[in-house]
Amino acid sequence: MRIGAVARATGVSERLLRYYEERRLLRPTRLASGYREYSEADVAAVRNIRSLLAAGLPVRVIADVLPCICDYGERIVPTCPELVITLRRERARVTAAMGELAASQRLLDTALDAAPPEIVAEADRTSPVVPRSQPRKRPEPAYAP
Repeated sequence: MRIGAVARATGVSERLLRYYEERRLLRPTRLASGYREYSEADVAAVRNIRSLLAAGLPVRVIADVLPCICDYGERIVPTCPELVITLRRERARVTAAMGELAASQRLLDTALDAAPPEIVAEADRTSPVVPRSQPRKRPEPAYAP
């Protein structure tokens, strides 16, 4: 299968497929004409690469763990302890990041809740691009009018 067919089958651009090859994530065979020839295993590998990237793994780590994956269609199954360790480490990193983001959101909510209603109304009129957060019960203002 040629690079264009793989791009269509996976939704990944030809340029990105070449990048994966540069990073040694894919190793298509080369025809005498110089064209790349991909197999169905390469198509599965691209899907696995995309899944691992979506999970937050960097390309350098994916290159190390890609051989440790057994592909069952929509599921990626680790087949070696190194991948399990890497996935656990990445999950811990994501969990920590979620906690930090939740703390940031609480701080922003506190600041927004303290804004006087007339300021909020003016912001809503002048900046329709920024969506309003879901309405919440507003606490009493912290200032004295």
